[in-house]
Amino acid sequence: MKKILVSGCLYGWSCRYDDGNVTCEDPRFLRWKAEGRLVPVCPEVFGGLPTPRPDSQRIGGKVIACTGEDVTDQYEAGAQEALRLAKENDVAFAIMKEDSPSCGSEFIYDGTFTDTKIKGQGRASQLLLESGFKVFNENRIDEAEKLLRNA
Repeated sequence: MKKILVSGCLYGWSCRYDDGNVTCEDPRFLRWKAEGRLVPVCPEVFGGLPTPRPDSQRIGGKVIACTGEDVTDQYEAGAQEALRLAKENDVAFAIMKEDSPSCGSEFIYDGTFTDTKIKGQGRASQLLLESGFKVFNENRIDEAEKLLRNA
């Protein structure tokens, strides 16, 4: 059975910066969860950051918290852990939370903390993509399901 790496907050873990989650309720996602296919990861928490934590955004190659603290090392460590889990579990692909500085696959916030989004990837999604894994966001379950059927 092919596994799927998923953002912990989509899985239902309260691991977001605000101590919340955004549990994915798509019936296919829930079926994959019931089948035991999902491998949850929260790169921020796995990288050593607390929950809750200050909001952070990518600015170039760095990740900066709204407090001004450079948290790049923690985001890099979390990205490496996400990649390790993907390889260890031989995942078919990943479904990661859009807009996140770790998990965004198409869009992230621009670093101004003004809710402005730009095209780009979060650090974990970027590393997964660079390593040959396909990364979808929670709005692209249709494409993910097609890929899983063909895996």
